[in-house]
Amino acid sequence: MGRRGKKKGRPVSGWLVLDKPWDFGSTEAVSKIKWLFKADKAGHAGTLDPLASGMLPIALGEATKTVPYVMDGRKIYEFTVAWGQQRNTDDLEGEVTAESDTRPERAAIEALLPDYTGVIEQVPPAFSAVKIAGERAYDMARGGEVVEIPAREVEIHRITLLGCPDADHAVFEVECGKGTYVRALARDFGRDLGCYGHISALRRSMVAPFAESAMVPLSELVALEEIEDEAERLARLDAFLVPAGEVLVSLPRIDISDDQAHRLKMGNSIILRGRDAPVATGDACAFARGALVAIGEVAGGEFHPRRVFKS
Repeated sequence: MGRRGKKKGRPVSGWLVLDKPWDFGSTEAVSKIKWLFKADKAGHAGTLDPLASGMLPIALGEATKTVPYVMDGRKIYEFTVAWGQQRNTDDLEGEVTAESDTRPERAAIEALLPDYTGVIEQVPPAFSAVKIAGERAYDMARGGEVVEIPAREVEIHRITLLGCPDADHAVFEVECGKGTYVRALARDFGRDLGCYGHISALRRSMVAPFAESAMVPLSELVALEEIEDEAERLARLDAFLVPAGEVLVSLPRIDISDDQAHRLKMGNSIILRGRDAPVATGDACAFARGALVAIGEVAGGEFHPRRVFKS
């Protein structure tokens, strides 16, 4: 008797813009969504710490091929810094490593923010997923090793002080680029202000190109488990999905014929003709009848497919 293969999930495709709850890991969230949707594969764009809440875009099925184009998108966070303590994780979860009775004045905080706007050098937290000689920094830190991570360039588009609810806390909003660690901002603010600091609350409200209004609370998805009819339940879940093609707003769009779509799906290049053919070279995406067919490169008057999507 032959071995029975592992049961595969269904080939559902699209992006779910999850409102991740606090104290729930990103990997845990992806597993939960994959199970709820009975999807064959899933992945996320931009890890959120368990102590952070908010937007976690999760790609299902063929949409996982578009993850790199969301990873590079701008992100907006609202976060609270607690003054007076530095912690080894730079958030509430860690051990206190330094303390101060000093508390910053609002004017001093606002005067500091221009130094953190634009392209800046930032040292990621020791407890982060950055790899050092093939090992994750957080694994080394948990093992008691002294972790030295080199500074890297990140871009802060804007940062705003939203308020100071009391002497011990300040609330900020930051819009930033890929690779920015908000926990590192809290750490560095505290050091520069001579009072130490760490993140006490963190919420991500945007990952471009998704809007805050597109977020779906996990509780709303879980509640659909009460629907006994599986077909109806899955249809209700699928209604929350954003088509993969809608996240590729940063790429030029090429509309093609059915015959050209067939060639691309076979892995072949197509010749681009007509007045609407792109002149510039570089990455682009091809659509047929409004559906995403391929992501590829335009060069020499041709479109060369790199990632092809099943219809």
